[in-house]
Amino acid sequence: MRDALRSRLPSAWLSGEVQRLRRSGRGHLYFELVEKGSGDDIVAKLEAVVWRSDLEQIERELGRQEQTLADGVEIRCRAQVDFYPPFGRLQLVVRRVDPDFTLGLISRRRRETLKQLAAAGLLDLNKTLELSQVPLRVGLVTSFDSAAYHDFVSTLRKSGFGFEVELFHSAVQGQSAERELEAALARASAVPLDCLVVVRGGGSRTDLAVFDSRRLAEILARFRVPVITGLGHEIDEAVADLVAHTRTKTPTEAGEFLVRQMQDAEARVARIGDRVLASAQGRLAASRGILGTLGRELGLVRFRVSAAGTRLGSLGERLAASAGGRLESADGRLGARASQFRALAMVRVREAAGRIEQLVVRAARSSSVDLRRQAKHLSGLERLCRQLSPERTLRRGFSITRTEEGKVLRSSARAVAGSRLTTELAEGVVRSRVER
Repeated sequence: MRDALRSRLPSAWLSGEVQRLRRSGRGHLYFELVEKGSGDDIVAKLEAVVWRSDLEQIERELGRQEQTLADGVEIRCRAQVDFYPPFGRLQLVVRRVDPDFTLGLISRRRRETLKQLAAAGLLDLNKTLELSQVPLRVGLVTSFDSAAYHDFVSTLRKSGFGFEVELFHSAVQGQSAERELEAALARASAVPLDCLVVVRGGGSRTDLAVFDSRRLAEILARFRVPVITGLGHEIDEAVADLVAHTRTKTPTEAGEFLVRQMQDAEARVARIGDRVLASAQGRLAASRGILGTLGRELGLVRFRVSAAGTRLGSLGERLAASAGGRLESADGRLGARASQFRALAMVRVREAAGRIEQLVVRAARSSSVDLRRQAKHLSGLERLCRQLSPERTLRRGFSITRTEEGKVLRSSARAVAGSRLTTELAEGVVRSRVER
């Protein structure tokens, strides 16, 4: 029977979707070549094998175009129908795989998907969302304990910022990837997040095919928070990259993007603090100037009152001396006029004293109100300074290293071999010696 099949059914080019791919211990590759109808229903399938002797050549040809044989990939292959007597089974023996067919199919489907997304207004929808200035609550969609997971999470941890990462596990390649990604996104949509990050490690173009899915792209485009992708491919952009708010090349770059957002926010807070402190110091200096001016004016008023009293005394003495004997004859008249003058002087002195008292009260009242306002403002600045204090920075995981002279060490070039260093942490001090 095998001889009859080989003679009557020579090799031919066939196309279909790869499913249930598995490699044997001897290096042969087994899979099912499936033909699907409408609605992804399987209408036909055949067992297929690639012998190890042919597999090396096929993998080299696919590798030149960054492709691999994987579940869910459609291929065009040169194969022959064979009969395997031990199991009584028909199978295809694949001799060649056309790499251009898979690339052309992927490219055509990608163009159709992008056209449909553009017509629905979904290509730029997620980009219209505003990313939080402090994106600390991060939803992560990737495979748990994968290299992509560790690269992204370790980048956030090293930053020292308080990121809260909630993982939504999903396969990111293979036959079940699209279904698991949709389920993970559904779970993430029910959790309060600042942003959603979708990452995977490096791989071939065919491994990236799941992220060209129209259904997956629609979910990402309509997601309620900004979506950041890091799909581990330096050259190609998947449809998921194009509908995302921000596209990065790798999981590490996705983490670095979020860290930069936090660093920018921290710098803005520091600049605001500097401006508030400068404004407070300026207003305090102005208030001190006003108080000094009022004090000098009050002293001047007192001096003028004292000078007026002195002049009055001097005038009385001069009048008494110049009058001489005439005072004796006109004592009554001068006495009356002196009494009137003294009474008038006292009135003027009391009026002057009243005006001085009013000026003092107004000055004190104005100073008290301004000082209370400044005290309240300074209290707010004090709280801000405590929040930006070095001690809080140390508690976030940073440290300060000083030389033996007590100077802050900012460059390794200044660390002389054999010298002692002191490193200040949030809790305690570590002393060390430099070795080269």
